[in-house]
Amino acid sequence: MPDQSAPHFGGLLRQLRTQAQLTQQELARAASLSTRTVSDLERGINRTARLATAELLAEALDLAGQERVLFVAAARGQRAPISAETPARRTGMTGSVPPAGALIGRDAELATLAGLMAEVAAGQGNSVLIEGEPGIGKSALVRAALAQAADFGCAAFWGAGDELGQALPLLPLLEGLRVREQPTDPRRDMIVRLLRGEVGADRGGDVSAALAEQLLTLVAEQCAVAPTILVIDDLQWADQASVTLWGRLARSVRQMPLLLIGAMRPVPQREDLLSLRRTAGDALALRLTGLDEAAVTELVASLVGAEPDEKLLRLADGAAGNPLYVIELFGALARSSSVTVTTVGGAVLVRGSAPGSLAAAIADRLGFVSAPAREALRAAALLGVDFAVPDLAVVLGRCVADLVPAVDEACAAGVLTESGAGLGFRHPLIRAALYEEMPVAVRAAWHRDAARALAEADAPADRVARQLLQALGGPGSTPEPMDEWMLGWLVRAADLLIARAPQVAVELLRRAVASSVAGWAHHDFLAARLADVLYRVSEAVEAEQVANRALTHAVEPDLLVDLHWTLAQCRMRAGRFAESLAALDQALASPGISAGHRARLLVLAARTQCNLGKPEMAGRVATTALDVAAAAGDTWAMGWALHVLTIVTAVQGRMTDALPLFERALAVTEADVMLTDLRLLLQINKAVTLGNLDRYAQAISTAREALHLADQVGTIVRRVQAHTSLGELLFDTGQWDEAMAEVGALHAEVKAPMEACLDLGIAAVICFHRGETAAARRNLAAAVPRAERIGTQVIGPFIVARSLDREHAGAPGEALAELLAGFAENAEELAETEDLLPDAVRLAAGTGEIATALALAARADAVAAGSKIPHRQANAMYCRGVVERDTALLLTAADRYDDARRPLLSAKALEAAADLIGVGNRGGARAVKGRALKIYTSLRATTDVVRLQAGDL
Repeated sequence: MPDQSAPHFGGLLRQLRTQAQLTQQELARAASLSTRTVSDLERGINRTARLATAELLAEALDLAGQERVLFVAAARGQRAPISAETPARRTGMTGSVPPAGALIGRDAELATLAGLMAEVAAGQGNSVLIEGEPGIGKSALVRAALAQAADFGCAAFWGAGDELGQALPLLPLLEGLRVREQPTDPRRDMIVRLLRGEVGADRGGDVSAALAEQLLTLVAEQCAVAPTILVIDDLQWADQASVTLWGRLARSVRQMPLLLIGAMRPVPQREDLLSLRRTAGDALALRLTGLDEAAVTELVASLVGAEPDEKLLRLADGAAGNPLYVIELFGALARSSSVTVTTVGGAVLVRGSAPGSLAAAIADRLGFVSAPAREALRAAALLGVDFAVPDLAVVLGRCVADLVPAVDEACAAGVLTESGAGLGFRHPLIRAALYEEMPVAVRAAWHRDAARALAEADAPADRVARQLLQALGGPGSTPEPMDEWMLGWLVRAADLLIARAPQVAVELLRRAVASSVAGWAHHDFLAARLADVLYRVSEAVEAEQVANRALTHAVEPDLLVDLHWTLAQCRMRAGRFAESLAALDQALASPGISAGHRARLLVLAARTQCNLGKPEMAGRVATTALDVAAAAGDTWAMGWALHVLTIVTAVQGRMTDALPLFERALAVTEADVMLTDLRLLLQINKAVTLGNLDRYAQAISTAREALHLADQVGTIVRRVQAHTSLGELLFDTGQWDEAMAEVGALHAEVKAPMEACLDLGIAAVICFHRGETAAARRNLAAAVPRAERIGTQVIGPFIVARSLDREHAGAPGEALAELLAGFAENAEELAETEDLLPDAVRLAAGTGEIATALALAARADAVAAGSKIPHRQANAMYCRGVVERDTALLLTAADRYDDARRPLLSAKALEAAADLIGVGNRGGARAVKGRALKIYTSLRATTDVVRLQAGDL
């Protein structure tokens, strides 16, 4: 084992060689050494090197100054004192080399990360979440581990959340994957064009969803080239979309060679981060705590270059084991020459007092930089933890060359370091200290000037917007009028911001509309954009108010269409469908509207007719919309028109006819990344339709495809729907273990009431059949409050579960009443209640409610009339067989259920037939019961097995 009291030279050598982009053979040639010598040093076989060897290696690695002194000392197994600060070295890939000793006490964690890198290099993906307080060493730990990434043959990428960028979706991933740095890469070029609004710039599109799809595809493509490590640091400052995408990647790491690393502080306790901890697949959790006493002593010794005396160690105790605090504390002592090494090799405190807090220690560091460097650092603090050097030059109004002396000084002082293609603060706390020392008013004014400078330099909209948000004070602050240049910039950037960062757009457009006057050339445009984005972020009441006010003076045809569109959407969401249609009719009557606008208005009118329960009218309007959209080449309108037609066709009972419409709609949406969400919705609905047709093999395959896409790029709504639809299909076909996994894949709090009620109902039904009564009743109890929120809508599994609960309690009459309540509340919806019919007829006949049983059997006949769908035919046969006590009909029903791949219902039909065969033919009855028993056993339906076997006693 290497001597733990000395710096780990093998790891240091490997780090520096990797950063120099040299192989062991290349380094050996450059240093005039053998490859074996370099290899033995890196592996720790030789723990130290001769002075001549160390000097040759330092020369080959182009080390100079203090860094060379430290390297040679480490090679000799010695500690070297640090004076002011060792400059940090960063690559665009992995970040900085930690100061000597910074990772003391983290050997176990380093070994864990090294093991994960070895696994990903071998093709096994994994994910890890690292948590700890500020300065505890999360970033330093990962950077040290990634120094070995190239040795493992891995490509590494690093992104980070930023306090100033939290309102901008996906920023950590966009920057971490270096999207803007490689314009020749087709995937990155597509992403950049989406960001600029050059493709899919569509008010009806979801740019964040499209970006998520492209980013996930980019990660998959990168993993196909080489094992990949993706780090997202400071997750506590990442936007919700980035956190969600990190979680999706974590759930898919087993499918590709990806090591996904996230680092975050324990606070703030954001709900999405709490959910991430619960739902991020099998992500390993590493929680960094303070260094123990021995590690702190070792760290201090490495910093001062000798064994520290008791006074120094007592000072270090105040850091509570926080490595950054210890490093900053002793850096301050070094800068003031307060520590000296005695002739006997000990380090003692000779003068001055130490900073009393981490903030004070950081302030001490900043106090040593010159006035020009400090001005540059303050401007950099406005831009965030990481920033582009050209942006800093723009904000300061200088050329990049003029900044070189200040930047060099800041790097030498340990304040800035390289970060990707730009620069960054060595630690976010350093940036925070500079930012917070500026008076609030000065800071806001400087943000305002920075925003204007960046806008005039044609900087990306997100960089201008983050400055404007800080300049205007953010949400909840006292509104200040926008300058004229801000209004003009927002007119140009509004559509892109709405699609890219809707919450940012809401804040800026509210200020813009309040700052401009009705009648100003662009006031109506900004108001229309504000109404649109308010609707998108579910502020429908305010959206309607804004749109109504704007309509009183808007005259431009396209604006009139936009405003009426928003009004119609708001009213439809509120259930005011007639008012919605009135707004749409008024918009369609506007003179001079384009074909594209007409197609979209017709689509919305068709959807509204659907919601009004007028499928025939909806179909006619959707068909017209499809024709107009096709002529205009509008894929958005074509996709949504086809979606409406699939719903209308299914509602009219022509489910088979809906399938070609699904195929056509999916083909349209596949060609447009802006229609990702619609494509997911279509796939989910197609899977459900195939299931309703008893084409379960295709249905399950389609549902799995939808789930895979939803896990990659879907919103949480679509992910829930995909899991739920697949779970129901698996339940119907008797694949109950898999069904339980699907309905329990996501926590109930992220599900809409209908999906939660359906999932919990399926779980309860399975548990009742398996004799797990307590678990069944827990699921049922959890479903009840959700069911109350969806009114009278029939959720078949939930109603069946309530009936089973009463039946298990020995109350068949109450069990029947639960089912009948479902029919009573949905008397006209025959198809919606068909799954309740078999149990309802069985219970009605069993409790002597013959008239009820006959009425329900007639209902089953009506649903099956003219249908070729196996389960509908089987339902009618089963119900009629139970009422008429017809054994042959029940056996035929069992076979037809088998054709439909519905094993539970087949077993129930067989059981009913066996009971009717009776004592007159015990052998025949036993044979039929045997068939039922085999099915129940395959389902592990213990309750049914016990009941069936008890009947033979």
